[in-house]
Amino acid sequence: MSSNALHSANRFKLGLFGLNVDNACAITTIDGVFRPTWPNVKALTGLADAAGFEALVPVARWRGFGGETNFNGACFETFTWAAGVGGLTERAAVFATSHVPTIHPIVAAKQATTVDHITGGRFALNIVCGWFEPELEMFGAAIMEHDERYAYAAEWLDVLKRLWTAEEEFDHDGRYFHIKRGFHQPKPIQRPFPPIMNAGGSGIGRHFAAKHCDMIFIHIKGQDMAAARKDIDEVRALARKDYGRDIQVWANCYCVIGDTDEDALKFRDWYVREKGDWQAVDNLVRSLGLQSGVLPKEQLEGAKYHFIAGWGGYPLVGSPAHIADDLGKLADAGLDGALLSWPRYEEGLRRFIAEVMPLVEQAGLRRPASAMKAA
Repeated sequence: MSSNALHSANRFKLGLFGLNVDNACAITTIDGVFRPTWPNVKALTGLADAAGFEALVPVARWRGFGGETNFNGACFETFTWAAGVGGLTERAAVFATSHVPTIHPIVAAKQATTVDHITGGRFALNIVCGWFEPELEMFGAAIMEHDERYAYAAEWLDVLKRLWTAEEEFDHDGRYFHIKRGFHQPKPIQRPFPPIMNAGGSGIGRHFAAKHCDMIFIHIKGQDMAAARKDIDEVRALARKDYGRDIQVWANCYCVIGDTDEDALKFRDWYVREKGDWQAVDNLVRSLGLQSGVLPKEQLEGAKYHFIAGWGGYPLVGSPAHIADDLGKLADAGLDGALLSWPRYEEGLRRFIAEVMPLVEQAGLRRPASAMKAA
């Protein structure tokens, strides 16, 4: 039986996103946003672990996006974050998020293995190919063309997996890496290796995730659940038909809980329109290549709104009952799980655990944390 909660029997799995970066996922100036202090990390990951959340996923970040908040500028490195969080928790899968151009696979293999042993086999790795040019410039790393990033990441991952599995020394003479007598001991607890996630949005990104990864992180566009189901089904079919693999499909959601739907919508509008860091989000969308001229003005402004609200995630906005119902719709569309964030992170997480989680359990999407622990 797997020691990793990502393989739990829950129909719909839950995770926390961004608990290593300033403001987490909300690009706003309101009070109560997440601040990356270790006491805060310890408190919130402990709450989620006790409540039965399956995943704790940090953001790979090396510098911020400017503006009043310098969004995500203060941040913890993700492998050492994972080691610390792994020592604090008992059940949840603990991820590191790795920018492949910034770390050699021999180092990443050793760090990942160390965290897998610290956690008793609960480590997972989120692969990021690197897109924020000012970060890569800090490292003196070449800014690769889009498709080449995935070629580089594929070879990086091939080396990593070979280090995790090969019992004998090996040489590797590839396009990007040249290794003499590669060696790695001990091996990870999870065999053949820990779960791997990637957020592949483009066609080549989808193929990369389907071929090399165990989980794909997708973007749910709009409220059309039929379109979402079609997209999810296509991702699964790609993995099965082209690569003979089954993968989990997850999404990023931001959560705004109110006493009523109207309360939640008003609060979101306030923290985005009146308190949002619009300079930071302008810098962000330019870095993503989504500036004016690429998207129609109305679509661009909508994207900025949801980036401020919660890194462009799927909106879970409303009363506890409304949010529980929306999670059920995502499950019915075929998602295996969602990574969640809140604008006022601790307040939102506590309220979700107290008011939304029981409704999700009653709907049959999850078992209570006490039952999972006993199992």
